[in-house]
Amino acid sequence: MGRMVIGALSLKFAIFGATSLKDKRRVVSSLKDRLSSRFNISVAEVGALDHRQQAELGVTMVANDRRFVERCLDKVVDYVRLDRSASLVDYETEIF
Repeated sequence: MGRMVIGALSLKFAIFGATSLKDKRRVVSSLKDRLSSRFNISVAEVGALDHRQQAELGVTMVANDRRFVERCLDKVVDYVRLDRSASLVDYETEIF
């Protein structure tokens, strides 16, 4: 069996324009869809579920090359930094 590398990325956001949970869900859903289709990764909302101006997403990917996983997750971070609907507050990357 080949080598399997798993990358996990935790992203924390502030969503200043959200006045309700419905507003937040719209922003989060759009961001999740764009990330998963653009980078071929798995994305889920994993925290701050009841806070209308905060969101936490978990991102994972699997490949056979550590450097590829690291570069891809770095690109995800760069992409979300440019997003105008949510402001990236913090992130953490782990490679297994």
